[in-house]
Amino acid sequence: MRRWRRRILLVSVESGADLGAVDASPPVPPRSWQDIAGEVALVLPNVTKLFARLMRDPRVSIRRKMVVGAVAGYVISPIDVIPDFLVGIGRLDDVILISLAIDHLMHGVDETIVLEHWDGSIDSLDMVRSLFAWGAGILPDGVKRFLPR
Repeated sequence: MRRWRRRILLVSVESGADLGAVDASPPVPPRSWQDIAGEVALVLPNVTKLFARLMRDPRVSIRRKMVVGAVAGYVISPIDVIPDFLVGIGRLDDVILISLAIDHLMHGVDETIVLEHWDGSIDSLDMVRSLFAWGAGILPDGVKRFLPR
């Protein structure tokens, strides 16, 4: 055993530390929806910039950009699968398709390119990715099969 590992082991045993113990600190309290909405609102400008930069980047495949363009055309179009005048669920198809398109765009690009274009922290990027992955995960697998890989 290396000398520094032996010292750490000796110090921890002498101090009474249990090496197999679980962290006994209290759990983090759940956050309210207002806190989460505020955090999302602060990240929205970075998401917009990331989206615009990825769409202009020549290293991103044209096929991925076309999927995003088709979704943008659908969202702008007055024809919807779920009509927008239905309160509560009218915009649901738009939100799911936007999430799917951005998730598809971000997963088709190398990690270094995404990080190059991202202005925020890595934690906020992870939050954005999980949010878009959740939105894309709602879509049935039968519909996802039509997307180019």
